[in-house]
Amino acid sequence: MLLCIKQKNAGRNTVRFYDPAIQASLETHTALEIKLRRAITEQQFKLYYQLQVDNNDFILGAEVLIRWQHPEKGIIPPIRFIPLAENTGLIVPIGQWVLQTACLQLKAWELSLSPRHLVLAVNVSAKQFHQHDFIEEVLTVLQQTGADPANLKLELTESMLVENVEDIITKMNILKSKSVKFSLDDFGTGFSSLSYLKRLPLDQLKIDKSFVSSLLSNPGDAAIVRTVIALGQSFGLDVIAEGVETEAQRKLLAVYGCNCYQGYFFGKPVPLTEFELLFAQQ
Repeated sequence: MLLCIKQKNAGRNTVRFYDPAIQASLETHTALEIKLRRAITEQQFKLYYQLQVDNNDFILGAEVLIRWQHPEKGIIPPIRFIPLAENTGLIVPIGQWVLQTACLQLKAWELSLSPRHLVLAVNVSAKQFHQHDFIEEVLTVLQQTGADPANLKLELTESMLVENVEDIITKMNILKSKSVKFSLDDFGTGFSSLSYLKRLPLDQLKIDKSFVSSLLSNPGDAAIVRTVIALGQSFGLDVIAEGVETEAQRKLLAVYGCNCYQGYFFGKPVPLTEFELLFAQQ
């Protein structure tokens, strides 16, 4: 419902409209942003770990996924705050915290008897990656934590490739020379050129879960999955399918030549202690 308001101080014959719904949305947005800034200051975040396995169900590592552990509201999922963090630029300090925490965990595992081989995949936002000092940030974190760069995998989204591709390739090559791994996330959902794909120093392609979920029922999605796997093989890359939820999906992916998997069929995202228990049981 729009309210019509006539303001004398705005000039003669001036009418302005007020929408209570928009005002309420703005107030909610502002309140959430204030809470998010406080969460960054007070370190209210927590990392969850989702298994990544090979064809033999051997645990290769995990993708780290952030959760907001609000002192009053409990766990707040990323869908609630990541878009806001992206829009406000707060994704940069949040991403820095995730990177630092993941590398500290890698070092902790290196110092224990096991699982020192595990690779952690860390999502990097476009805003974070395009920061002028991103390379220095990653190398500094690795140096300060003592984590093995070969156990760190940075996940970039295909949508990042629509601009500043040359800068992206340069940064990737520098970090790749230090043994950092790269995975291209959500592959198949964007419009990146195959010529760019050939030049990117990637280690892995990640099949988007939207294709995996309809793999058995949609011939078009099945064709995309087969194509992505064939592309990965032709470029000498690992291919991981995310969102695997059934044994039938996993078996068909294996038939197509996929060699890595992630999804609820193998394990949901869990806190560190539960993830380490899963590894111990293996």
